Amino acid sequence: MPQISETSGYCTQITTVELDPKDCAEVLDLMNERAAFMATQPGFVSVSLHRSTDGSKIVNYVQWANAELLSKAHHHPEFRDKWPRIGELTRSAEPALYDVVHIRAKG
Repeated sequence: MPQISETSGYCTQITTVELDPKDCAEVLDLMNERAAFMATQPGFVSVSLHRSTDGSKIVNYVQWANAELLSKAHHHPEFRDKWPRIGELTRSAEPALYDVVHIRAKG
């Protein structure tokens, strides 16, 4: 489960993926497979997948213990080689690292 906190020290990567809505279900299935693999890697905290209501975008919200371990997971041969179909089905993918700087919640 994501643990969003200004003081967690976690590395947060958010990737926005654009795709044809007809491919959304297949891409989500592949990303779920990949998330299961990533959950076995050192430093893993959480992966959350969000689908736009029209199916044209997926947001992948990843939390890791630190950026170095996240980079190692992304460079693992299995991560690199096993899911090329995701790249074939997506129009673009824009990953970026973020810092949590403010949280306001009810309650």
